Amino acid sequence: MSGVPLPLLLRLYVAGNAPNSLAAVGNLRAALQELGRADVELEVLDVFDGVERALADGVLVTPLLIRVQPGPPVRVMGSLSDRGQLRMVLDPGGRL
Repeated sequence: MSGVPLPLLLRLYVAGNAPNSLAAVGNLRAALQELGRADVELEVLDVFDGVERALADGVLVTPLLIRVQPGPPVRVMGSLSDRGQLRMVLDPGGRL
């Protein structure tokens, strides 16, 4: 296997413009930039606009980040300010 990280599919559930939701979006984007992850498909979904989809994904708390691919799925709750925890989600193979 090469040292190239696998492409990521991330889903971030937020609750409108709540402070923790805005912080999570900013922290995630900053972490992606720091890691140089350009191979990321990021879906930011507002639970107020899509309650059914959020429930189908088992979202009970926001903000909630789900790494959909590569599997297995990983979930992280909160403002995503813990860079160490976020790095484990964004760099699953530990190659960056």
